[in-house]
Amino acid sequence: MQEELNILVKAQYPLIYLVTSEEERTEMAIAKIAQDSKPQRRVFIWTLTHGMVEYGQPRVTQHNTVSPQAAIDWAIRQREPGLFVFKDLHPFLDGMGNAEVIRWLRDAVANFKGSQKTIVLMSPVQQVPIELEKEVVVIDFPLPDMAEIERVLSEQLKSSQQRRLNTDAREKLVKAALGLTRDEAEKVYRKALVTAGCLTEAEVNIVLSEKKQLIRRNGILEYIEEDETIDSVGGLEELKKWLKQRSNAFTERARAYGLPQPKGMLILGVPGCGKSMIAKTTSRLWGLPLLRLDMGRVYDGSTVGRSEANLRSALKTAESISPVILFIDELDKAFAGSAGSADSDGGTSSRIFGSFLTWMQEKTSPVFVMATANRVERLPGEFLRKGRFDEIFFVDLPNAEERQDIFKIHLSKRRRDISRFDLEQLAKISEGFSGAEIEQGAIAAMYEAFAQDREFTQLDIIAAIKSTLPLSKTMTEQVTALREWARQRARPAASSVAEYQRLEF
Repeated sequence: MQEELNILVKAQYPLIYLVTSEEERTEMAIAKIAQDSKPQRRVFIWTLTHGMVEYGQPRVTQHNTVSPQAAIDWAIRQREPGLFVFKDLHPFLDGMGNAEVIRWLRDAVANFKGSQKTIVLMSPVQQVPIELEKEVVVIDFPLPDMAEIERVLSEQLKSSQQRRLNTDAREKLVKAALGLTRDEAEKVYRKALVTAGCLTEAEVNIVLSEKKQLIRRNGILEYIEEDETIDSVGGLEELKKWLKQRSNAFTERARAYGLPQPKGMLILGVPGCGKSMIAKTTSRLWGLPLLRLDMGRVYDGSTVGRSEANLRSALKTAESISPVILFIDELDKAFAGSAGSADSDGGTSSRIFGSFLTWMQEKTSPVFVMATANRVERLPGEFLRKGRFDEIFFVDLPNAEERQDIFKIHLSKRRRDISRFDLEQLAKISEGFSGAEIEQGAIAAMYEAFAQDREFTQLDIIAAIKSTLPLSKTMTEQVTALREWARQRARPAASSVAEYQRLEF
């Protein structure tokens, strides 16, 4: 990005918009560009509090430049080459009563053409009025890369007089801080030093805690921590095998081997069969943070374009802390109305859907999209074509062997000794039940026995199961249609079905 900014300045672009929240780091980059350019340029910084001040000089405000109109007029009247940086000018560019500022900027663009003068608008918020769309170049100032984070770490080690840090610990501390600003990285390393007295591999969790704060501030993403392991999910051996094969897919060793980074997977299936649980436990299996994208929070009808901006912000945040798993639960509900959204929400859903598809297709950052869906007929066809996801898995109702595993898992969570239960009989009477329904049956049996002040038994579970009407019977048509669709279009998550299909083929 710094190279691109340098090229734009040398090419005499009159107006550049830098989207960043790192003012100090960005100012240093701009000052270096100005110093290296021929002829050298002076750098002036404008703020609403201090007016126009020359960078690197004592804070002396240029005469009467506190208002943005006066500051732009002052920049126009300068004869020498210069870079004029305006901080947080976005409130004056919303077009609501700020026509004068926009007009002054257009005058400056016309005046600067062919000169060695450039206005740089620096703001964490992108606000480009329609009058300036043809004149401005928008650049996202990137977060620090590994090399810069490593320099920050070295500076902190030097200041603490800590001389030794092994290579593995250094690499993990640097990677843990990726996605933070330079200032955030400095602060979290100092926090680790204050907490532990020195920086070691054990302090990686302190650094990761800063990322959790970053997610909380975003408001649209949710940082999920799951205590369960993938072995807590009964059955689905084919799906588990696929995930375990890719547990090291985001390492440098995988890149050196020539493997591409996994894009994502879509898990279709009957409600309550462990789709969301698989997504959550994959985070622990792969050792990656799990972020849940809440599409309900993305949509914001307060202002035009706000929903699209929310999605861009969420995806940008996910990319900044990658490698990461981006979890979208019930994708069919999130994008179900995108096809006809022009009539219902002015096309917002369609634009959100289009932006998300484009991002999925073009993303190069290691963000693994893990999505679940119950109603395949509601999903737009564009989601299901090859290339969007690495694989589409279908999770069916558990078979007898899988139901036995599920009973074993849920009873073992609640009682240390489960030898008194006949798991084979329980699996037989629960035919057609999902994993969630089996768990609720066991819980209902426990409530019944608890109310009578006794230990729950096999008969309590059987009674609870027999008094429940499973979803497979109340929604037979929907489950049958989903199975028929998935038989030819999706990969079965259960190993027994997958093996049968391979033999059939």
